Amino acid sequence: MSEEKQYTDPAANFTDEKEPSSLKLIFALGIAGFLSGILLVSAYLYTLPMIEANKAAALQKAIFKVLPGCHSFQSLALIDGELMEESELGEVTGKQQKKGEAPKKIFAGFDDQGKFIGFAIPGSEPGFQDIIGAIYGYDATKNMIIGFEVLESKETPGLGDKIFKDPDFQSNFASLETEPDILAVKKGKKVNPNEVETITGATISSKAVVRLLNKSLKEWKLPVSEYLRKNNMDLTNNLKK
Repeated sequence: MSEEKQYTDPAANFTDEKEPSSLKLIFALGIAGFLSGILLVSAYLYTLPMIEANKAAALQKAIFKVLPGCHSFQSLALIDGELMEESELGEVTGKQQKKGEAPKKIFAGFDDQGKFIGFAIPGSEPGFQDIIGAIYGYDATKNMIIGFEVLESKETPGLGDKIFKDPDFQSNFASLETEPDILAVKKGKKVNPNEVETITGATISSKAVVRLLNKSLKEWKLPVSEYLRKNNMDLTNNLKK
């Protein structure tokens, strides 16, 4: 007599497992997000001083570049429409900072003999991809731009980035007159000293630079003139009296 083998269903060996509750999932995700946030904030706080130091170093280098012959410079803050040196700020700057207003700054440059050269003026303007941040040298005695440097740009590589890589475009700003307003013209069409030749294939970025300069000059020309007058700077011979 043969024995009959008893068949056992493999599925019977598995017991039903309860799915995790929604509260547990939400709690786990919350903890993960919290820890990720802590890591991101910690990384930001750790790198922030280095980022700020690098920006300050890049700005200082750019000031010397856009003001040829510059040996030293003085930071000037715009307070209620008037340019003031750091030593003059005192409580005025404190009151503005309490309002959440960081004063705008430009920089007065001097050569190794203490002779006034001009102003280094930062500015920004939307370009093709993003905001273009730049600084330019301004000779107030001649109403002339004497240097230009891009500080920040995300313009298209190989095209828009030529605003800081193309020597021909940079040469527009060695002695660019600012009166009347600066004009953008096609490459090879420049005939007047207030014109900037645009970059072929990067017209939008080129024109953004021209807009940046015109808008910035409209804001700064009057405060600059008042600062020179107040400090008895002779606009004829460029010397402090």
